[in-house]
Amino acid sequence: MALDFAVTQGTALAQGSSTAFPWLSTAILFPIAAALLIPFVPDKGDGKQVRWFALGVTLITFLITVGGYLNGYDPSVATLQMAERWTWLPELGLAWSVGADGLSMPLILLTSFITSLAALAAWPVTFKPRLFYFLLLAMDGGQIAVFAVQDMLLFFLAWELELLPVYLLLAIWGGKKRQYAATKFILYTAGSSLFILIVGLAMAFYGGTTSFEYADLMAKGFSTKFQLLAYAGLLIAFGVKLPIVPLHTWLPDAHGEATAPVHMLLAGILLKMGGYALLRFNVQLLPEGHAQFAPLLVVLGVVNIIYAALTSFAQRNLKRKIAYSSISHMGFVLIGIGSFSDLGTSGAMLQMISHGLIGASLFFLVGATYDRTHTLQLDEMGGVGQKMRKMFALWTICSLASLALPGMSGFVSELMVFVGFVTSEAYALSFRIVMAVLAAVGVILTPIYLLSMLREIFFGKENAELVAHSNLVDAEPREIYVISCLLVPIVGIGLYPRIMTDSYRASIEALVQRENGAVTRLIHPSPNDLIRRPSLAMLPSSALLQAPALG
Repeated sequence: MALDFAVTQGTALAQGSSTAFPWLSTAILFPIAAALLIPFVPDKGDGKQVRWFALGVTLITFLITVGGYLNGYDPSVATLQMAERWTWLPELGLAWSVGADGLSMPLILLTSFITSLAALAAWPVTFKPRLFYFLLLAMDGGQIAVFAVQDMLLFFLAWELELLPVYLLLAIWGGKKRQYAATKFILYTAGSSLFILIVGLAMAFYGGTTSFEYADLMAKGFSTKFQLLAYAGLLIAFGVKLPIVPLHTWLPDAHGEATAPVHMLLAGILLKMGGYALLRFNVQLLPEGHAQFAPLLVVLGVVNIIYAALTSFAQRNLKRKIAYSSISHMGFVLIGIGSFSDLGTSGAMLQMISHGLIGASLFFLVGATYDRTHTLQLDEMGGVGQKMRKMFALWTICSLASLALPGMSGFVSELMVFVGFVTSEAYALSFRIVMAVLAAVGVILTPIYLLSMLREIFFGKENAELVAHSNLVDAEPREIYVISCLLVPIVGIGLYPRIMTDSYRASIEALVQRENGAVTRLIHPSPNDLIRRPSLAMLPSSALLQAPALG
């Protein structure tokens, strides 16, 4: 296999800045290569040297992504930047192609940041530490690759790469039902991944020219019928990972059995892969298909918000309560993606980042609380607030962030989604009012179940046996440090959202312009469009879209 190295900008449609140093390739390959060195790290069996090695690797990876952002990324440029390309199999049009734009760069930073904190959260792991940290580092590189690659075949390979580590992390280090949770996870995610492979192959071979690169796929004139079929397949694949109700049932089981660092990776990164993929493929590559499916995304988002909030309200297991809360908050991402507005789509992006930080903090605290109480049942907790005052303070701050307290990142992102959708003239006024009112129900339920959860854990009816016999030590410096690292961006974004929104505004505006142009073509097709795609004259979902606003 001959490799013809060239740092390039891909095709003309993907031109942007390029740098001499391969930041993204290094960020992907460095943790994976380091994982292969773990068997050679001197260790006495207690995992001390291995965990220091893994923590150092994750921190260096984070610094690499930050270095790439500062030295190779320009937030004002909407097109692909930091592009790197190695010819792989030219006969099949395959190449190692990576790059970053506003859709991917913030999530690359989030991935390396959360993973470095997860390595610190995994400090108490003493069972098979070499294998644990090997899987952690492999996931780090694989998840960065999901956001950085610019080739659909590479995307599928990276998407599959993170499945095996998560499965093993659940099956080996999980709770009593870990085998069930791990098996359910792999069946749902691996099964749905087949849609990515099938659609990717169909898109690559469409039109007689073979290419898997995003820029080439964007240039192909996919017919409306093809876009609808491809969109439906990808929606199922990415809907499992987001997760969208009713494809969500693997998530509460996985969270119910996972350990704290795995929780952080699931809530902080894994769910965001689904939202990113919807923006990258369903919206960017299949804009006419998105114009048809967008109303469905909004409805599914509202269902996510209400159903998951009500289910979370009824949960007595602490992990499952927070898991359903995550599903509810991801509903705002769906509404924002389907809003056809700059503000709403930007809010969806910010919600992914915000929830990644907040979800990771809450699940880390769940693990820390379980280590002390050895129970997840709210009925068995209570009366521990006097002995764990610092832990109560951390729980309170993170819960307030989750319920979208003003001044926190969750408030800004949800407000942007609401305002962006309600003010979007792409939908009929009645549809906007109904969806906004229903979504508001979930917003009202969130503080109720979160604050009642805090009351039950710390100031509920005292469990005498728990208080008397459990090792109810207060928050340790390591735990305070992890939460503090997460709270800094949560509060920073909440007080000054432009810290984050400016990093992707140009790409979001270009994306929304592309999808609005597709809506206009569908509602007001030109004579050439009608000749090429006669089915444009009859569109089932265009009744929800108002032509004058986008024409």
